[in-house]
Amino acid sequence: MLGTVSERRLIGLVAGIVVLAMLVGGAIGLSLARRPAHTPGTPESHAPRPAPNYVPIEDVVPGQRRETPRGTYVAHCGDNEEGHWNSDNFIVSPGIRNGAHHLHDYVGNTDSSAASTDESLAAAGTTCADRGDTSAYFWPVLRDRTDVAGQQRVPGEDPADGNVGRVLRPRVTLRFEGNPYAPVVAPPRLLRVLTGDAKAVTAGARNARATYTCAGFEDRITTVAYPLCPLGRGLTRILEFPSCWDGRNTDSAGHRAHMRFPDRAGRCPAATRPVPKLTMTLVYDVPAGPSFAIDTFGDQGHAPITDHADFVNLRTAASTALLLRCLNAKPRAAGTASPSTPTAPPGTPGRPAPSTTPPAGCG
Repeated sequence: MLGTVSERRLIGLVAGIVVLAMLVGGAIGLSLARRPAHTPGTPESHAPRPAPNYVPIEDVVPGQRRETPRGTYVAHCGDNEEGHWNSDNFIVSPGIRNGAHHLHDYVGNTDSSAASTDESLAAAGTTCADRGDTSAYFWPVLRDRTDVAGQQRVPGEDPADGNVGRVLRPRVTLRFEGNPYAPVVAPPRLLRVLTGDAKAVTAGARNARATYTCAGFEDRITTVAYPLCPLGRGLTRILEFPSCWDGRNTDSAGHRAHMRFPDRAGRCPAATRPVPKLTMTLVYDVPAGPSFAIDTFGDQGHAPITDHADFVNLRTAASTALLLRCLNAKPRAAGTASPSTPTAPPGTPGRPAPSTTPPAGCG
């Protein structure tokens, strides 16, 4: 017996409610399954973000140790003790506040910001010991991402960009090198130079130049992972700039075409001239473990491959003359050439210039 009509109607109503609940629950589950996962504490507009990757430096295969070249000049411009930070980039995004969407460290020129013009940069002061060097040097900050409480927001930063944590201070070395095959020429005033690619995750690795190592492990180089250094000491970022200039332009569309990298031997491409090669070396003591990362655009996920830096040349004539004297110093006396110098006789085409002894006053 199915009971009374009222009982049958009640049973049908309950069954209908159960079926409806199952359909609604399935629809919600499908919606959540299709929706990208969102990590708590990160801006919803950029979820999901790829996580940065790390490797113990001991696991990196040793290669050739990087030698300190002869014919060098070190620009002593401090370690950004002044706390000159902003999330602008007056080369790539002039006039746009927060145009970089990540924070930069600056040394050298004290005017560097979205509002900078050629005139304001030329009139500005400098943090460099050589007061004739008012060049602008800048790069993305490195943060301790576990210390969110220690973060101090800089005016213009947008929390939605997802760069969180306390900014770590580097020990900065700005080293200029000569060219082994030809004397370097004076770089033009206001020459703009970039290295690396802040969008290498989405744009591909063609322009990527990120290089990392640890103090005491300089023969172990990683480019796609952050190295985990013993006790977090001596994490090192190395940023080498192109040094072959087209001889005409101080900038170009995309900010790269007017400057080229030399080949592995140091030769510049045809129709270019060698200019002083800048290498920035940034050394940090970081908390042990995978706790740190550079600032990036929101969709780059703090990936190490996106490391990059910028430089604008603003040396006076006297400062430039000293730089060239240091890098184009006279050859060493006979018999004192470096053992690595090729043994081809003088005058052999393509033979590197002899190693040099820098004159007094060179850094």
